[in-house]
Formats: sequence, C-alpha cells, structure tokens
Amino acid sequence: MTSKPLKFKPYARLLTMLGDQLIKNERIALVEVIKNSYDADASWVKVTFEGFNANFEANANSKILIEDDGFGMTRDIIENHWVNPATPVKLIGKKTNQMTEKGRVIQGEKGIGRFALLKLGRKLEITTRTANSDAELVLELDLTTYNKDFLGHNGEPKFLEDINLSLRDVQPPKTIVPHELELGVRTIRRPAYGTKIEISHLESPWSRSKVEHVYKDLVRLQSIFIPEDAAGQSLSEKFEVSIFRNEIFEPFSEKYKVALENLIQNNAVHRIEDGKYDEAKKEFTFSLNGAQTRLGLDDPEISGLTIFRKYFGEEGQKLQAHGTSCGSFSFAFFVFDFSADAKGQFQLDAEDKKLIKEHRIYLYRDGIRVYPYGDPEDDWLGIDIYRGTVRASEFLSNDQVLGYVNITQAGNPRLRDKTNREGLIDEGEATSDFVELLRIVLAWVRKKPYARYRSNLGSSKEIEIFKAQKVDKALDDVVDLPATTPEVKRQVAEIRRLYQAERKYLVQRAETTEHLAGVGLSVETASHDLMSAMQQVVKVMDGLISQTRRAGELNKEVMFRELSSMRGMLSFVQSQIQDLQLLFKSTKQRRKDIRVKDVLEKVLRIFSATLNRDRIAVQIEETSTPLVAKTTDAVLLQLFLNLFDNASYWLKSVTTTREISILLDGDEGVLIFSDTGPGIRNDDAPYIFDPFYTGRGEEGRGLGLYIARQLLERHEYGIELAELKQHKRAAGANFVVSFVKEKE
Repeated sequence: MTSKPLKFKPYARLLTMLGDQLIKNERIALVEVIKNSYDADASWVKVTFEGFNANFEANANSKILIEDDGFGMTRDIIENHWVNPATPVKLIGKKTNQMTEKGRVIQGEKGIGRFALLKLGRKLEITTRTANSDAELVLELDLTTYNKDFLGHNGEPKFLEDINLSLRDVQPPKTIVPHELELGVRTIRRPAYGTKIEISHLESPWSRSKVEHVYKDLVRLQSIFIPEDAAGQSLSEKFEVSIFRNEIFEPFSEKYKVALENLIQNNAVHRIEDGKYDEAKKEFTFSLNGAQTRLGLDDPEISGLTIFRKYFGEEGQKLQAHGTSCGSFSFAFFVFDFSADAKGQFQLDAEDKKLIKEHRIYLYRDGIRVYPYGDPEDDWLGIDIYRGTVRASEFLSNDQVLGYVNITQAGNPRLRDKTNREGLIDEGEATSDFVELLRIVLAWVRKKPYARYRSNLGSSKEIEIFKAQKVDKALDDVVDLPATTPEVKRQVAEIRRLYQAERKYLVQRAETTEHLAGVGLSVETASHDLMSAMQQVVKVMDGLISQTRRAGELNKEVMFRELSSMRGMLSFVQSQIQDLQLLFKSTKQRRKDIRVKDVLEKVLRIFSATLNRDRIAVQIEETSTPLVAKTTDAVLLQLFLNLFDNASYWLKSVTTTREISILLDGDEGVLIFSDTGPGIRNDDAPYIFDPFYTGRGEEGRGLGLYIARQLLERHEYGIELAELKQHKRAAGANFVVSFVKEKE
C-alpha cells in the first residue's frame, strides 16, 4: 500500500473563526487593531466614525477609519506576512527580546490580530507607506459577496486560497502625505509615513454608549495608575488615541482619571504601593501607607492563611519542593471602605463608589493592558466566588479594591495570553501560582491592616463610654443644673433606673456569650486529641470483634494486650473530659483559692500530644511561695488553653529552639508566660487583645486573648504584654498575668 502526501488546505470560513468568533466583541477588536499601531511605534492613532449621527448610529455607508504615524508596511511584509495567518514574525521577535526603535516591547505574537478587523466590517482598505518609500501601498479585501460561512451559490464551500486580495502601488502618494492633522486638543504635522485603515459594510450596530466604552478601553490600554515611565516622559504623550465622529472631535471626558487619582490619594484606607514579588527570595515587599513592609512566604502571617495552606499544603510542602514558576512581578492595590460607618476622609458618597466600582485590578504586560482583567464584570482572581462559596471574611469585596499588576515578557515568559485575548493561558502551574500569590497577599491585607483599621473605627471610644459610665455622669450633670425642676429630676431618676436595668441585662448576656465562646474555643483545642484517641479505641474494638468471629480458640494474650490498650486510651479521654468539665458555668461561678500550678498541669496534659508532636519543650519555674489566685478553674483553664494554643501555633514556624518558659512568682503575684517563637510585631501589639483581631490567618478567630482578658478583669486580675526587661524570659512573645488585685 503506497502512502499519499497530503497538505492542509483551510477553508475560507477560517477567516470567520479568526475574526468574528475568536474576538469577543467590537471593543476588543478595535483595541487589537490599535495594538498593532503601538507595535509599529506610532505616537498617535486617530479613530474616525464616518457617516455616524450624533448618537453614533450608522447607516449603510458608514465607515470606521483608523490612522496612525507608525513605520508602515513594505510590500514584502504584506505579501509574505500580513496575508499569512499565524505569521511568527512578532513571536520570534519576542522570544529574542527584540524591541522597537522607540524601545517598546512587542505586544503581538499570535499573528492573527489583524483579523480582528473582520469583527468590525466585511470590507477593508489598508493604505500604508514607509518612511523611505516614494509610493504608498493599498491593500483591499472585500468579503461582501460571500456569506458568513463562505458558501458559493450552489452551497459549495470556498477555500481560503479562493479569497482574493488586491495590492497596488499609488504613486505619487495621495493619502499618507504630510499635511495638517487635527487630533482634538492639538494640531500636528502628519508625517509622510504610517497606515490608514478604512472599514466599511460594518458588522454590528454602534451607539454612543458603546463608543464611550471603546474610549475607556483605549484610555486603559496603558496604565491609568502609572502616568510616567522611568525616564519621566508621559506615556500619553508617547502614544495618544483620539476619537472623531465625522470631522467632529469627541472629547469623551477624561475627568474620571483625575477624580480616580484624587480618590486614591485622599480616600483610600490603604495604599499598597511599590509592591514586588521576588520569586528567588519567595517574598513580597511593598509600601503600606508609606511604611515599608516585607512578607516572606515562610512568614507565619502568610503561611497561616487558609488560602496559602490550601494551595501550598499545611506545611507549605509544595512551595518547599517546587517554589513558584510564574516569575517575579510588581503590583499596587488601593483599598476603600464602602461601609456606612466609615469616618472622615474614608467616607465615600454615591458618585465616589460608582467611580471605584468601574475598576478592578488591572494586569499590564510591559505597560500594555492584558484584557479583560480590570473590567468591572471580570473577577479574574476569583475573589467574589471565594467569598460566596468558602468564607467572605477572608477577602475584601472585589469592588472595594482596585489596582494593577505588572508583568513582563522577559520576566514572566510562562504567563502567556490566550489566543482569543481573554486572559492568560492556564497552562502548567505558572498562571495558578501567579493568581494564588495575588490572592494570598490580598487575603493578608484583609486579615491584618484592614482588620486593624476596622478595630480602630470608634470601638475604643465606645468602650471608654461604657467603662467610665459616662451616661450616668451625664444624667448627674442634668440633675445638678440649677434650673432642673423636681419633676425633671424624677424623670431623670426613672431614666437612670431603666438604663441601669438594661445595662445589667446586656452585661450579663455579654458575659455569658463570651464565656460560651471561650468554652467553645477551649473544647476545640482539646477535641483533636480526643478524637484521635476515640478513633484508636474504635480501631481496637473492630479488631477484637473481628477476632471473635474467627474459627478456633481466642488468643488470650492478644486479647489482654488490646483491651489494656483500649482501657488506657479511654482513661486518657476520661481525664481530658474531667478537666474540660471545669470550664462549664456551674463551676465557673464558684470562686476559691486555687494553686495556679495545679490548673497549669491539667492543661499540659491536654496539650501533651501536640507539644510532643511539634517537639516543643516546656520549662516551669516556681518560687518558694506558691502562686495562688482567688478565682475559678474555668478562668485559669481558658487562660492557659489560649496561651498554649497560641504559643504552639507560632513555634511551629521556627526552625531553632522551640520552648515555652513559665514563671510562677508567688512573691510578686504574677505569672510570666514566654516562648521562643517569632514574637509579636510592634504594629500588632496595640490590637492583640481586641476582639476578632488575629495574626494567625484564617486559623485564628481573634477571640482567645480577648476572652482571657475579659474573664481575668471580672476577677480584678489582668494580662498584658511584657514591657519590662525582667519580665521577658524568651525572644518571642512574653505575657505577664497579674493576680494582685488593685487596692481600693
């Protein structure tokens, strides 16, 4: 059997696939064409909607004209590259890091961007001229005699080679000649080179709204956040796009750019600027409201985030084994507060919110936008999806954060555009690494600086009003006024009685809620070991049941060994539950003198498995005078359970000595609890006792230390961070618990 050589012979409908179906809409199509002008080193592009009325409604004779001052095309380029789909010329240039004469990084690579023209209209006339040519070339493509599927009169499909294009010389040139050219806000001298494209027999209806969207897309083709390049030259001066309707310049307002810049500078709660991800160092660096910040991927504040653990593994195994493959990149984010209780400069009116919501996080490659990232309807980081399906508290809302990410051809070669210009190719792990890294840093912003901002939002003033009993004092001031009548005094007294009754009721409810929350957190701490023990008991029981079903005599020695093991595990469960029972309300309410070390040893038993697994040593030192507190077992249990839980979590992140050091000083009436972990950051210190503030990512709830302090304060005791040198027993976190009541 002989083999027959074959060749690909594409049908003409490939043009429809490349232009009409591959490009999402007319807006993207126009941007693709203008990107070609950018690659041709054009300094300006003029887009004219010819034959359109004031509402940008077209008629049968309407046209779209696109003109630039780029370097133009030669006959060789047209004959051997332009008419050949998927030409590799630009791709080769990108792979060899070639740049244009103006130093631009080439944007195209697929060799099909020119077919975006067919999304706009069925008839094309392209006039082009290079700087060294005395003639201009005119290329014509007329598809108006064909239907969408390029079928002949008898239904026979046409091949691509059957579609005729014409190319002719025009000498002397008539179109690309020097002349005065209006670009809206200025008049220029049109050079004797460049390209002009005339598109007629338009495919889709237009409207003023659609054109305005096109204009916004074109404005955002280059970064709206970085107005100047490294040399200090304005990007808009280097590449300018103007839109005309007939001979009328359409000044679609750029005021929103100024308004947006003002919002970013004056109303953003957080400005994360000069951000960089260094792939070699595996770290983020950025300026947070002017303060330099560094966050390594091994930082517990990062590795403790749920989203980090889901992607890189509980211990970051994937990161340690493979690192990341997306390359280094830069970024900036601007965070706004849309809540009704935002105060001062952070308050936003309806117009402010509307403007912010028109933008998201943009992606730029070598200064040119990657579509559709940044569009209001595009959630390319999946933030709103995550908020809706997993946990809303892990991220800020997608519409209250705007910003940009910059990548480069040279630095991020694995981050490549899809052929249809709808984002990045999800190939290998580069794109997923890139997206997850951005989500991780945004999750940190929500968990740390934004949580700190919300914590400061008036809560301290409200607490001070409550603690200082300012309402009672205000009522006293009314009573003491000379003009206050007996009737008013009686009414004030009744108001005071009702207020105090309500206050007492609400305080009792708050205390009960806090106690129950503390019980829940404490039980959760012990539940892992209890569950593990019970699973082992069930496993042993299953083995014993299986043995009783076997034929033959039972092995008594094996039975004894298994039953003894099961009894030991049940005894462990029993002792743990007995200790936890001390947490409940019936025992909480009875205060008595308790030797603090006795409760400490109970908690050590609860944490023994965790401490052994993570190789954490515990050193306890006690003075000759035992430390005694008049309180309840429940208060001390919750205190120690929380301190041990926090310490064991942070100690897992250190590779050196893992140790917890505890001093029970009965002479001074204090307990000092220290560890050799990473310690507490100075900027976190004022917030660690605030409710819902945590440095432990999604694993933390921000309630443990808050509840511990609340319980101690009700017994006139206190807990603080160690400030004095003699109270700091280790390099990590150091807490001082005082069991000395303040003298009246």
